[in-house]
Amino acid sequence: MAFTDSRRLTGPNVYFNRTAAALEALSQPVDEAQTTLWRSHVENLAAALHWPEPDFHVKCHAKGASLAFTAPSDQLYCATEINEWSWSAVCGENTQYAPAFPATDDAVAALHAFRRMAAAEAEPQLLDFIADAEAHDWPVLLDEDAVSIGFGAQTLSWPRHPFPEKPHLPDAVPKAIPIAIVTGSNGKTTSVRLLAAMARAAGYACGHNCTDGLFFNGVLVEADDYSGPAGARATLRHPRVEAAILETARGGLLRRGLATDQAVAALVTNISEDHFGEYGVFSLDDLAKVKLTVAKGLRPDGRLVLNAGDPMLLRHGEALRGNTAWFAADWNCAALQQKLEQGAAVCAVDNGHLSLHADGIVHDLGRIEAMPLSFHGVARYNIENLAGAALCAHVIGFNLEAIKTVLSDFGRDNADNPGRLQHWQFQDVRVFLDYAHNPEGMQGFLGIAQAVRGQGRLAVLLGQAGNRENDDIVKLAECVAQFHPELVVLKDMAGYERGRGPGEVPALLRSALMMQGVTDDAVLTRLDEREAVRQILQWAQPGDVLALPVHGLPEREAVHALLDAMSAANWQAGLAVPEWPPEYEPEAVGNGCA
Repeated sequence: MAFTDSRRLTGPNVYFNRTAAALEALSQPVDEAQTTLWRSHVENLAAALHWPEPDFHVKCHAKGASLAFTAPSDQLYCATEINEWSWSAVCGENTQYAPAFPATDDAVAALHAFRRMAAAEAEPQLLDFIADAEAHDWPVLLDEDAVSIGFGAQTLSWPRHPFPEKPHLPDAVPKAIPIAIVTGSNGKTTSVRLLAAMARAAGYACGHNCTDGLFFNGVLVEADDYSGPAGARATLRHPRVEAAILETARGGLLRRGLATDQAVAALVTNISEDHFGEYGVFSLDDLAKVKLTVAKGLRPDGRLVLNAGDPMLLRHGEALRGNTAWFAADWNCAALQQKLEQGAAVCAVDNGHLSLHADGIVHDLGRIEAMPLSFHGVARYNIENLAGAALCAHVIGFNLEAIKTVLSDFGRDNADNPGRLQHWQFQDVRVFLDYAHNPEGMQGFLGIAQAVRGQGRLAVLLGQAGNRENDDIVKLAECVAQFHPELVVLKDMAGYERGRGPGEVPALLRSALMMQGVTDDAVLTRLDEREAVRQILQWAQPGDVLALPVHGLPEREAVHALLDAMSAANWQAGLAVPEWPPEYEPEAVGNGCA
């Protein structure tokens, strides 16, 4: 089939405030006549099924085109099939594209098939119940298996198949809980962890979801990447949750949309080049629109919290909502000052102190250099994370003492923020571990390594996910080359090859490093991430700085355990690197050494 992705949008999404179907067509080029015919096929079938007249989003781009249209929430599978059939009809593909479905040149048979599918999928009782719940201000969460109303202790759930005869709604008025949605290109997980810690310090039993899993009161409930709507729903349904912090990644926004529209605050950390070429996203403007979908997750009195130092957020954020709060690393940011003059709440570093201005009152949140996460004031990107989280916490309603307490202590222990700017020191060898995964994140991470480097050498672990465009992979290597490392060890990212063969991404990185003047003898390839880390540790000499962007969760846990064991054993450069504990032994793979 001539499409790369067909998906159900089960909540507010980048295109609409309601459920929809979207298709990424694969063709170069796609012209207006084709998209007009495509849309016409969808319109005719939707009308024949007596669906509400759909809204459309159509975009032609470098790899083909996108078409999304609104559809009933109980018939989204049928909607995706209609979208696929309609595009196939445009392409003139007359073969049967799915079992028991008609060829695309038989519109009559297609209509009969879609009527059967729509009738089988329709759930009028469920829709009536949802409408009734929303009319009584009960928030609704819907997924494949269940429908629920309320959040936390108020949650009532029913199976979706079969849905019971009109369940009884509680007589009580639902109690709102503080909910924050967090997204951005970098700093999402750190900001989520900060906000969750602030919620706990303010006295709330807090749940949060992120790329590492589901958490309740800081304790892991289930490990996996839960940065999408499924993770948000699980957090909001936790029976003991009194506040919820929801990491919301680009992928989940594009594939399914948002889980809820009841957030009191939505924080966007920044916009930087990442994941271009997927889902019709080819520019920073495109990506900014995707990230700002979180505005659709706010309740009517909710507020966006945006980075005033980010040009994309300034350009696109201002047009979304009037009541927006703004943060920056530096108080002298011109855009921040403009927002302050306009009456917005703002937060930034002023004369060495993190300062929050809101409702005509100035709050001193503490000296920035004393906040562990700032790494003595050197980690600019973490200063932005601190400012954004503090402002978002204030918008949510967490008390200032709780906010200040967390700012003054969070990051002191490596367990506070695993995988993000963690630091070990072995005599005079410094090791940094981070998640840096795009040029902006890598720039910030290596900037810190450079600041403490002194006369020592720099080693960098380098890899990239396979679903990035070649140009994006090259840009990451170019960023690393700017810091003139004495050693770069290239790796594959297990589980993130995304169709690329073993060593394919490291080969691209190597070529780009060579083009930037990095010598061949300064670049090694160790495809297994853990063995790549081991190679760097064995190379270290006194005074060296080792920068380790480690991405896979199992790999990160293994490296963390190894570094902790080395610290306990008082390891220093020149000594043998301990063996991996048995539970962390890498699987036997070809290292592709070069």
